[in-house]
Amino acid sequence: MTSSVLPLAEKGESPTGESPVVAHLKDYVARLRGGDTGAMPAVLGLVVLCTAFSIMRPRFLSAGNFANLFTQGAAVTVIAMGLIFVLVLGEIDLSAGFASGVCAAVLAVLLADHGWPWYLAVLAALVVGAVIGLVLGVLVAKVGIPSFVVTLGAFLAFQGVVLLLVKGGTNVPVRDSTILAISNRNLAPIVGWLLAAATVGGYAALQLRRNRNRSRRGLVAEPIAITSIRVGVLAVAVGLAVFVLNRERSRNVVISSLKGVPIVVPVLVVLLLVGTFVLRRTPYGLSLYAVGGNREAARRAGINVDRVRISAFVICSTMAAVGGIVAASRANSVDSNTGGSNVLLYAVGAAVIGGTSLFGGKGRVLDAVLGGAVVAVIDNGMGLMGYSAGVKYVVTGVVLLLAAGVDALSRRRAEAAGLR
Repeated sequence: MTSSVLPLAEKGESPTGESPVVAHLKDYVARLRGGDTGAMPAVLGLVVLCTAFSIMRPRFLSAGNFANLFTQGAAVTVIAMGLIFVLVLGEIDLSAGFASGVCAAVLAVLLADHGWPWYLAVLAALVVGAVIGLVLGVLVAKVGIPSFVVTLGAFLAFQGVVLLLVKGGTNVPVRDSTILAISNRNLAPIVGWLLAAATVGGYAALQLRRNRNRSRRGLVAEPIAITSIRVGVLAVAVGLAVFVLNRERSRNVVISSLKGVPIVVPVLVVLLLVGTFVLRRTPYGLSLYAVGGNREAARRAGINVDRVRISAFVICSTMAAVGGIVAASRANSVDSNTGGSNVLLYAVGAAVIGGTSLFGGKGRVLDAVLGGAVVAVIDNGMGLMGYSAGVKYVVTGVVLLLAAGVDALSRRRAEAAGLR
């Protein structure tokens, strides 16, 4: 008698008598039709691009080029992670690129001209990034100037600040071994495998805990078969990546050995985990989504809207500072173009291509990673094929327009389905 009143989810059956896996897949298809595409467009685009480039240029899948993809797209990905927090609010930060340049210049000048230790120089760069975000946030939230105007003005001003810091366009070298290691050194092969095992194990534990919590609350939990497939796919992908990166990439092993996971990879993983936790598992993250979804409703619910908006800009500019440090590490120097050129466009493009909505209320830190991977693959693959920078810009712009179009259509479908 007791078992007859148990929730169907705990029995492993759906209300229609279908298997949990079939019911889950039908629900997923229904969400896709309703406009909730999630990361699917970015993942499909990444698969198609990698397949096409590997066929046209087999060298694309070489261990050396694979490792280069991570270091090539790391700075843009980090900046895009910070932009997610602002985009979730329905705002924009056009100054993030040159903000990263300002912070990188502060780092380089303190290291090269003043002899500061790396940890104090990094702290100073991060503080400068936080102050920049605080000023931008106050102007947007308290003064009421649109974020587009504020950050456009900052975009122009920060170009001048970078020029002043590097003394009119000179190149400031970065020679600190710790800073250079971020983008130019690798983990020992065994450490890469341990990191892979920890990543897969941690993901599996989080998924099982999530399902257990949903079951305790009487909600429909994800079928164990689906969870197993997710974990299996992640294990295969991570395992293959570590296997390839652990292969020897040096052209002359006698002179030096070059193998292992780039140090910048665990840096990205840590930032991804922390950012995801903040957005998905804290009251602050929920407040961000609430303000981005409906600012007035959030205000009536007791959320300090101005404080949330200011904090989002602080996080964005602080992450831009981290991106600037990564860029300085990869280039071994800082100049007047650091953070300029296509950095901002690629960062915004990465966030949108990954699935973050330009209308606010929707976005994940994972979107920046997926979109950053797409941007890096396009830039790298077309470079291997010998295309000019102009062609790269055109293709990246078309991909960005497609992503924005998918976002707009998805939002329209969701509104028609009553999901927004």
